[in-house]
Amino acid sequence: MQQISPQQLNQWIKSKKDFMLIDVREKWERERFNIGGIHIPMGEVIAHIKEIPKHKDVVFYCEKGIRSTIIIQRLEGYGYYNIFSLTGGMSAWHED
Repeated sequence: MQQISPQQLNQWIKSKKDFMLIDVREKWERERFNIGGIHIPMGEVIAHIKEIPKHKDVVFYCEKGIRSTIIIQRLEGYGYYNIFSLTGGMSAWHED
């Protein structure tokens, strides 16, 4: 499983790298604070699998990195290898 640090993700954002960012937290969590991207709550990711590209990098994030790690493990079973979990999630993002 691939992970990306908050510092690396920040570099991707600043350099305008072509990637997709997906927030898998609940709506109320996203409303408090988010770093952009699209919102697909964890329980709905598989239902939206056709919206997740296999041709470019995709970063998933949640509050602490647990939910995004679970999503990565599930999607690897569907043949996704271009996916990353934000290490430490929003908690680590805030610390950085």
